[in-house]
Amino acid sequence: MMKIYGSRISYYTGKLEAFLRYKDIPYQLLGTEEHRRRILDNVGSLQMPVVERDDGRWMSDSTPILLQLEKEHPAPSILPADPAVHFLALLMEDYADEYLWRPAMHYRWNYSYDRELASSVLTDELLNHIRLPRFMKRRKIQQRQLGGFVTGDGVRKETWDHVEAGYLNALSAMTLLLKDRRFLLGDAPSLADFGFFGPMFRHFGQDPTPQEIMRERAPDVFAWVSRMWNARSETAAQKGEAHFVTEPPTEIAPLLKEICETHLEQLTANAAAYASGPARFSMTIQDCSYANMPVSRYRVACLEKLRAAFAALNQTDQDRVRGLLSYPQAEILWQPDIPAASGYDSENAAPFGKAINVYAKGIPQ
Repeated sequence: MMKIYGSRISYYTGKLEAFLRYKDIPYQLLGTEEHRRRILDNVGSLQMPVVERDDGRWMSDSTPILLQLEKEHPAPSILPADPAVHFLALLMEDYADEYLWRPAMHYRWNYSYDRELASSVLTDELLNHIRLPRFMKRRKIQQRQLGGFVTGDGVRKETWDHVEAGYLNALSAMTLLLKDRRFLLGDAPSLADFGFFGPMFRHFGQDPTPQEIMRERAPDVFAWVSRMWNARSETAAQKGEAHFVTEPPTEIAPLLKEICETHLEQLTANAAAYASGPARFSMTIQDCSYANMPVSRYRVACLEKLRAAFAALNQTDQDRVRGLLSYPQAEILWQPDIPAASGYDSENAAPFGKAINVYAKGIPQ
């Protein structure tokens, strides 16, 4: 049985758990704090989730973990067979992982009721060993998360409305895709579904404020969250027959526009900043200015992987993707050069080997 070190309210832990349930892979969920030293010794970074396998190997970073386990447990597949749809699934998953993170953290820590609930859970999971009054431990967690992952990641008075609009736009785009199908790209979960499940389950689907918004504005998405958690009982999955669309559906257009204007703009600005050396940078997304943003080497690596996936397509499929991503921000996926090289995982060892934090020290300072 795999040991999963994470949290029951963790974005990426929930994403991995849904995949393991779908593939019927037994696992045990454990906390991270009491295993801190072993995790650091074996992975090099205290992340959620981290996997300890029966064979003694350790895995980190949710996307490489899913892709590795997909190789070992290929049926039912989570990867669409059509090359263009496959690439879009990779792009959608990266957007859900790396861009929706900001509104997810905003709702959890900027709204008082959500903040009280999340800090209570994390206090019990992470700080039971610390001999301080419980209210002080909760306050410490709140200050760390709010200062590091919210205001430290660009969520301020000037950007508040735009950050929330990102969540609403994702709900609207997902609703279009789910109108005539049970999952985002077909009758079974794809990699894109598992990517979106991370924020939509443990944050937007459980934290009180965004959950109410989802229930009222996007009930199809709310139903999809439950369907994803119970996907191992879907008849198509049980038969090992995952049927995905063979052409990108027309209703995917608003989502792709949103991804280009937000996530790809962020990846471009981050890569340029990483190349020039400063620890912070500014960017403008959909006419909203974000200042003093933390540079991420990890997100440079994410961009490299998307570019490699596009380059692996044949000319016909590249042209299909270009036609769908007809926005200037998308050119970063195929232009000859990018301004930075991450130097991370050059041997393609992930999810094995040492990990890196999304931010240099694990939290924006």
